[in-house]
Amino acid sequence: MNRKSNSYRIILSGGGTGGHIYPAIAIANELKMRFPDAEFLFVGAKDRMEMEKVPHAGYEIKGLWISGFQRKLTLKNLMFPFKLISSLWNARKIIKSFKPDIAIGTGGFASGPLLQVAASNNIPCLIQEQNSYPGITNKILAKKTKKICVAYDGLERFFPKDKIIKTGNPVRQGLLGVEDKTVEAKDAFDLKHGKHTLLVLGGSLGARRVNELIEKELDFLDTQNVQIIWQCGKLYYQQYKIYGNTKNVQVYEFLNNMDLAYAAADIVISRAGASSVSELCIVGKPVIFIPSPNVAEDHQTKNAMAIVNKNAALLIKEEDLEADFENKFSQLIASSEKQKELGENIKKLALVNATKDIVDEVEKLLKG
Repeated sequence: MNRKSNSYRIILSGGGTGGHIYPAIAIANELKMRFPDAEFLFVGAKDRMEMEKVPHAGYEIKGLWISGFQRKLTLKNLMFPFKLISSLWNARKIIKSFKPDIAIGTGGFASGPLLQVAASNNIPCLIQEQNSYPGITNKILAKKTKKICVAYDGLERFFPKDKIIKTGNPVRQGLLGVEDKTVEAKDAFDLKHGKHTLLVLGGSLGARRVNELIEKELDFLDTQNVQIIWQCGKLYYQQYKIYGNTKNVQVYEFLNNMDLAYAAADIVISRAGASSVSELCIVGKPVIFIPSPNVAEDHQTKNAMAIVNKNAALLIKEEDLEADFENKFSQLIASSEKQKELGENIKKLALVNATKDIVDEVEKLLKG
């Protein structure tokens, strides 16, 4: 690059869910530390949560009119060709006016058109694939991308082997060292120190089936000497907040202090989105994964199985919750040895330097 390193222009795209947005923000933050005078621009999908979360993190964002392609015939699908043409046209205008030195994609609808246009303009592109089974956008982009940063082994089935670098997924830096904050965390949440603490996570929007399970099992969990931090999500908070008034249950729409929530937890129940899995590896607590079956290629089950196969977590499929939950949970809560074993094994899978390693690859491309 002939541009001075202090004035790089960096464009990033990732969105739709927190799992695509937070890695993009983590990468931007690390790049900003290395190149304080660099200029950043995010590109997202117009009506998705990145349009709120990215400005909140201090970055400018432009929105494209784009959404995913449903697998059945719907009105949305009939609109898809028009949205794609519109978003490619607008991505072209954004690239032409911003003139980026590099384009970085972390998945989500908007990253497809943006990186497609960037690559066709000979701008070096890097994609970060969070899942053990890539989505269609990244599979298409892989051909035109210089580097592909991944979090799991075995992705040469989908991507050119010579482009793959195993870095792990970027996570919030505050999650390092949560094991030293247990007492402080339980005090912050006003929890009892002699009780087991269960942390329930359903993602930023919430998980309907996980919430239904917890509601149904509240009496059972009470018999297990458990207190609950229940993050039920934005879509479900109004429905479940009434349980926050009962003893030993705290209900939250969203948890801002994730480090303290993890530190307070003895056991975690979680979906198996890529970012959640990566965070839970770093945190090193015993986990019961309940993967969402409603995601492309059932990738949450594949993410969870990559951990379960190393004896580092438990998994209960949604269809088996009625039959298996009480049995599996009571066995886990009764065995401090099993809790310790799962916690130690999942921690071994953590890739704590992911953000730094990804940005090292970005830097090589910038200086290349």
